Amino acid sequence: MRITVFGAVGAVGSRVVAEALSRGHEVTAVVRDPARFPELPAAARARTGDAANPEDVAALSAGQDLVISATRPAPGREGDLVATTRALLAGLARTGVRLLLVGGAATLTLPGRGGLTVVEDPDFPADLRAIALACADQHQVCRAETGVDWAYLSPPALLEPGERTGAYRLGRDELLIDADGNSAISMEDLAVALLDEAERPAHHRTRFTVAH
Repeated sequence: MRITVFGAVGAVGSRVVAEALSRGHEVTAVVRDPARFPELPAAARARTGDAANPEDVAALSAGQDLVISATRPAPGREGDLVATTRALLAGLARTGVRLLLVGGAATLTLPGRGGLTVVEDPDFPADLRAIALACADQHQVCRAETGVDWAYLSPPALLEPGERTGAYRLGRDELLIDADGNSAISMEDLAVALLDEAERPAHHRTRFTVAH
């Protein structure tokens, strides 16, 4: 497959690039600053571009099979997430290329809590509320989009660097929690889940979630 990755040197994006290359895909790795090209694997096609610019999105997705976006706004600029998502969708509407979007867990429902979402939990950390609400708005933007074949991946409660096991559980709209009450996955296995979805598309204009 020919895959364009926005946010290619980020914590999640860099692992997506590595996973895609390991599977033999042709990866166009997009960064905003060419000074970061040395951080990209030699096998990737390094390109500059901005996911928040529909013209860049259209140009960098033309002729590709898939776009994966794993961008995250800087602290204090959480609102940029919605604008970037709108730009991605606008650019891809021109090329007809599918989008896999790494989103947030904010709107996942909590098991056994009567439909209460993650961000609505009174115990939700205050310092994460701004980005969580931005992710909730981002999800709404996607849900309103009917012209692009998108899929929105909500991570579990804890997403950190770790081990690639290749194993994960798959869900839809409810936060996945294990028998010990943990909701987590490594960034490496999140990348595995994304590439599995890329190769065997099962979610179209809908959200899915994963966890160990």
